[in-house]
Amino acid sequence: MSETATETATQTSPSFQVPKQCKAGVVVNEGPDFRVEVQEVPVPTPGPEDVLIKLNATGLCMSDIHFMVNDWALPPMSQFGTRCAGHEGAGVIVQVGERVKHLKVGQRAGFKPIVDVCHTCDACRNGKETYCSSAIFTGLMADGSYKEYVVSPERYTTLIPDGVSDYVAGPIMCSASTAYSSIKESGLRPGQWAVFPGGGGGVGIQGVQLAVAMGLRVVVVDTGAERKALCKKYGAEHFVDFKETEDTAAEVVKLTNGGAHAVFVTAVQSYPTALAYLGGRIGGQVMCIGLPPAGKFNIDVNPSALVFKNQSVKGTLVAGLGDVDETLDFARRGLLKLEPTVVGLSKFNESVQKLRNGEVAGRIVVDFNKP
Repeated sequence: MSETATETATQTSPSFQVPKQCKAGVVVNEGPDFRVEVQEVPVPTPGPEDVLIKLNATGLCMSDIHFMVNDWALPPMSQFGTRCAGHEGAGVIVQVGERVKHLKVGQRAGFKPIVDVCHTCDACRNGKETYCSSAIFTGLMADGSYKEYVVSPERYTTLIPDGVSDYVAGPIMCSASTAYSSIKESGLRPGQWAVFPGGGGGVGIQGVQLAVAMGLRVVVVDTGAERKALCKKYGAEHFVDFKETEDTAAEVVKLTNGGAHAVFVTAVQSYPTALAYLGGRIGGQVMCIGLPPAGKFNIDVNPSALVFKNQSVKGTLVAGLGDVDETLDFARRGLLKLEPTVVGLSKFNESVQKLRNGEVAGRIVVDFNKP
């Protein structure tokens, strides 16, 4: 893919004027003291099998923070030439490459945590493509959704159905669909208990709604009146405030009559205590979703306890194509709602820093069309 926009080898609809430059939230001073600065950057050119998406909105995700801080023991963004984080984009296709067969200009599309995969390895061929060793991670290995115009391969582009706004569809690309994949992977049945430490946050609140829609009974462990109101509004049966409850695990075990059937950990600080929420529940699971900084918030596992109670700890990464589509359908049917805080470009860095400091209930979405 070349660095600047041209009309070479593309089909361009006269209804969309593709500029040479666009707005982007660019990471400056990558590392612990990073900031996001809105700059004009070149609009990329789609390759022959790619589409160009004009993003109207991007969600802000904690993974973005980790990439910009570079605390995951991964190569830094700059090593890949990446200037823009983000992987929760929603917008419209404005240009398609000459060999694009199915997608068309004017269709709504999303931009996910993975730009593309190899499509040939065992993982890709068995419905686990997000675990592909050749996966290109958005916002780390390639510019992400903090950039107004992005290139996406046709074969790995997700379409957004009518009835789902960009403000909802953007976060579904990562946070909601990631939670959905984890719930599916757990195999929980309707009526069983799902516990969400950090359920009032951006990922957790969408997981709460999806769990309720799938017939599960939900307990949230979090803090604050705003998060409690949000969780109760979206169907949580119980909210355990960890600042007001001396032993949150004991309270959860009591509320669930023996322990969670599964604990979905989105708040990484909860990993060291996550197993305690299972209590004596036979077959209970800890589902790892949130990714902590390298070397922090590990789980101390006693194998004997797992053996005698048939308990387990399991991780799931972001959602594949199918699960993203299924999550979008929950939103289309009104079973997944999101009332994000929507800000314009002038609040980009301020909003990212609030997310980093844990000052956000629910989700923040940046609208590229607002100043």
